Amino acid sequence: MLSKSTFNKGIVIPSLIFIIGVCLLSVFFPTLSVRILDTAKQFIFVNLNWVYVWAVTLFVIFLLYLMFSKFGNIKLGSNDSKPEYTFFSWISMLFAAGMGIGLMYFSVAEPMQHFSTDAFAGHHDINRAQNAQLYTFFHWGIHAWAIYGVVGLALSYFAYRYRLPLSLRSCFYPLLKNKINGKWGNAVDVFALCSTFFGITTTLGFGVVQVNAGLQTLGLVPENNFTYQIVIVAVLSLLAILSATSGVDKGVKLLSNINIITVVILLLFVLFLGPTVYLIGSFTEGIGNYVNNFFSLTFDTHVYDEATLPWFYNWTILYWAWWISWSPYVGLFIAKISKGRTIREFIAAVLIIPTIFNFIWMSVFGNSAMWFDMHFAKGALSALADNPDALMFRFLDYLPFSEIVSYLVILIIIIFFVTSADSGIFVMNSISTKNAEKSPKWQMVFWGALLAILALMLLNAGGLQALQTMTLITALPFSLIMLLFCVSLVKALTIDRSYYERDFSVSTVPWSGEFWKDRLQQIVSFKSRESVEEFMENTVMVAFEDLQAEFKHNGIEAKIQELAQPKRIQIEIQHDVINNFIYGVKSQVKVVSDYVVEEDNLPEFDDKKTYFPKSYFGDAREGYDIQYFTRNELISDVLKHYDRFLEIISEEKNEMFISSNANKNLR
Repeated sequence: MLSKSTFNKGIVIPSLIFIIGVCLLSVFFPTLSVRILDTAKQFIFVNLNWVYVWAVTLFVIFLLYLMFSKFGNIKLGSNDSKPEYTFFSWISMLFAAGMGIGLMYFSVAEPMQHFSTDAFAGHHDINRAQNAQLYTFFHWGIHAWAIYGVVGLALSYFAYRYRLPLSLRSCFYPLLKNKINGKWGNAVDVFALCSTFFGITTTLGFGVVQVNAGLQTLGLVPENNFTYQIVIVAVLSLLAILSATSGVDKGVKLLSNINIITVVILLLFVLFLGPTVYLIGSFTEGIGNYVNNFFSLTFDTHVYDEATLPWFYNWTILYWAWWISWSPYVGLFIAKISKGRTIREFIAAVLIIPTIFNFIWMSVFGNSAMWFDMHFAKGALSALADNPDALMFRFLDYLPFSEIVSYLVILIIIIFFVTSADSGIFVMNSISTKNAEKSPKWQMVFWGALLAILALMLLNAGGLQALQTMTLITALPFSLIMLLFCVSLVKALTIDRSYYERDFSVSTVPWSGEFWKDRLQQIVSFKSRESVEEFMENTVMVAFEDLQAEFKHNGIEAKIQELAQPKRIQIEIQHDVINNFIYGVKSQVKVVSDYVVEEDNLPEFDDKKTYFPKSYFGDAREGYDIQYFTRNELISDVLKHYDRFLEIISEEKNEMFISSNANKNLR
């Protein structure tokens, strides 16, 4: 018997109607669908291409500003949260989700198409090779990852900092507040789910064709036809479903780690057995060329060079639309794995590390192909520029051990296929359930099976192009939605920063100067764990009990909790709508330096470790040493923080930041 579904009907039903409807139209009327959608796409690309140019430019500027601003230190989570994944696993997973099969599909094909295009036919071979590398860098560099970064940052910030559901609707909370629960919120999630489904379906469809072409090249299958594609889709979809149902921590993480290792092996093979000196030199020059032309490329609309306009629409604008259409899926997945990172760390990693790797990858494969084409192939590779399914494998024929390497390439494509599909299945289930904590595994199987069935139907009927065009068209409205994400994020970050920088309304000096001899004795003494725990029982607990009684006298219920490992005592005032007020004290250990241990003019102690009681708060602000407080001074300190708490929650602008711990009203 199937477990109870966690699907949200307001999201799933409209999404399935739209997804299945568009796919059936593409299957039964592929020519008509392509003609209508192509007309709409061409109108957008020709007349509204400036929207994409400005949107992507603003995304880059926005992220660079955040990275170097005072907001960069803010964590994606509470102030004391830690990353859930190692840096290597984190980078591997976001990289596999963000680029995937595209790296294998376009690493040779795109540079070769730029190299052989009629748009640059009047240029010398060397200039065409330089332009090919430059535009490939441009399309796969910082601009692409800025698109993913905006969505991923907004999602992870509102999910982990504001404790909202990991859903695109949450990114509008500063602008719409609780209205995100209604029809507008559902509409945003339906858009994200459909966009994710279409993007993955088309990419996986093209990936299957490339795998089939590779198997045909190796003689493992006699031809590239639908029968073999059925088998390939069935096997790979099954692997993707198994990976997705095992969870991010197991299947997705493991495959992503394997993938990055195999990709690096292939990269090093081509680098050292190809034209090595040429590749290193061209990469170095390419980086300089990219940096020098960064701003002109960013703002270039080719309006003064009409001969290159068709190329501009079919490459740069198409890429911006493609990355934007993929951003709900990639952004959601990046957000899912980025809890505990700072904003600066998130942006730096997402913008720079994958970009550098893409540059190295595209340089090694693209420049090798162009070099072979100019020196050995005599234009044979250029002639295959419009057949990317076979081009990669023909390129490998010019390297040693080409057959063995072709098997490795097919393995990498398969792993990319599975990692894209499994993370896509995971994200679609997350969107469709409003990020439910636990979902039955049959839901993952459902999304995986639907992906496989519709991808095969579209492959058989030739409807993949229509679906791809539909995906590109949806990028226009979503680019405007992403700009609103930026506005929403700035508003939230401003309130966040103000909240943590807020000083106390009344300055209370806890040490009056009384008992100064006892205080001096405390200062020059090193504490044991036992002495700190004794302080917590005799001073902290007594102070909290006095406070509890006085709060009750004033009609406020306060709860005292005593916790272990490490020993903690906290007083908490619970609320239904806003965050609870918590003031706690915990036993903290620190290691004393050898210099202090060896200093004669200090009291001796037996252990290098010393302990002290440290305060902590419900909003994870940094606490401090309270070992010198008397009972009354500790009470004064608690009231000082409670006074600050009341002042902050009384201001309307802070409403979204102090909403209840679980934000139950938003779930």
